[in-house]
Amino acid sequence: MMYWGNGMSGWGVLFMTIGNLLFWGLLVAGIVLLVRYLGRTGQAPSDTAHGPTPQRLLAERYARGEIDDEEYTRRLHVLNTPPPPRPGG
Repeated sequence: MMYWGNGMSGWGVLFMTIGNLLFWGLLVAGIVLLVRYLGRTGQAPSDTAHGPTPQRLLAERYARGEIDDEEYTRRLHVLNTPPPPRPGG
């Protein structure tokens, strides 16, 4: 007698498929979480990671006495004023 198939019904194939998807999904998620955990620097992200802002540099120069009140106010105004629109653009 010829035996076709493995004796698994449609429900068995469905559960095997779901089990495989769960296994591989959990494996990939675990690897992603492990890489993210190991890639952390241990420090909280800060705004100064990309360097100080122009306003902060100007305030530091003012605090050191490199510039006077009038120059500080004038430059701060220039930094905080949006540039005029370009003609023809």
